[in-house]
Amino acid sequence: MEKESFYLSLCQQAEALIGGESNQIANFANISALLNISLDRINWVGFYVMENQQLVLGPFQGNPACIRIDLGKGVCGTCAQTGETQVVADVHAFEGHIACDAASNSEIVLPIFKNGDVVAVLDIDSPEFARFDQEDATGLQQLVSIIEKTL
Repeated sequence: MEKESFYLSLCQQAEALIGGESNQIANFANISALLNISLDRINWVGFYVMENQQLVLGPFQGNPACIRIDLGKGVCGTCAQTGETQVVADVHAFEGHIACDAASNSEIVLPIFKNGDVVAVLDIDSPEFARFDQEDATGLQQLVSIIEKTL
């Protein structure tokens, strides 16, 4: 129940920040900032945007990151290719993991859809192993749904 109420509050804040705004860069920037100050035990949060069948770095909070990721490569590329949320307890055990930050040990990546196509992904990294679980995936999917309404 604790995570459920946390994500409900987070979604209300997100709706207040981006509801009615159609500028994708502004919305991704504000959501990155909101997640960075709201989620504990993370070291990177941001978006990769689909461009010419490749993911390109978008607004984020954290250390500099990989600029381009091919579909099917790493956790983000796998998420974009499959259209499925990826919850990875140990990124070092994920085949093809792209280590942009050696301090990251777990990761969650959620697809963002427009008209049935993946147009971006939300990527969150943690220095802790197994930081993210199904409750996080469910709560963050609700947040992604708010983002998708603005696209």
